Amino acid sequence: MFTGIIETLGKVTALEPEGENLHITITSDIAPALKIDQSISHNGVCLTVVALNGDTHTVTAIKETLDKTALGTLELGDTVNLERAMILGARLDGHLVQGHVDQTAICSQIEENDGSWVFTFQYDTSKSNVTIEKGSITVDGVSLTVVNSQEGAFSVAIIPYTYENTVFNAYTTGSKVNLEFDVIGKYVARLMEAGH
Repeated sequence: MFTGIIETLGKVTALEPEGENLHITITSDIAPALKIDQSISHNGVCLTVVALNGDTHTVTAIKETLDKTALGTLELGDTVNLERAMILGARLDGHLVQGHVDQTAICSQIEENDGSWVFTFQYDTSKSNVTIEKGSITVDGVSLTVVNSQEGAFSVAIIPYTYENTVFNAYTTGSKVNLEFDVIGKYVARLMEAGH
């Protein structure tokens, strides 16, 4: 489990395909503290550390992960949001995030508002995922509050700290991102579909 509060940024230093899998090597300031077999959120995707070397760690994304997330679009030099798993008993500053991406979205609009930004994302509604006004959403691993919920689209307001310390500062119109919808909302939606 994660909180959606990004711990640090990492830089992609190697991308090595092996069959249908992709080994991703990332340089970061938390790498020396990591352990093999540890779960780390990479742009919202929970992946297992398979190798360590100084200030780098390597994870492997399998075909299913590459098909369902935006990790397959990573290029050398790209920056990724990193978060280690939460510590039981620690303060939960974001919301409960599983690191299981529900689907991807496209950034459709970026508005600068005198020191903050509003990002709008569009997603496919065929997967029955929904947002609600003031509800939680995770975009590339960042826990955020929905400020404008529509069918198949939502907006989030980004403060300067988040803009400067996450990959939000690299987004452009058309950027593909990972979404994890609020786990409680997903259970409620499933119960409603089942008629309970």
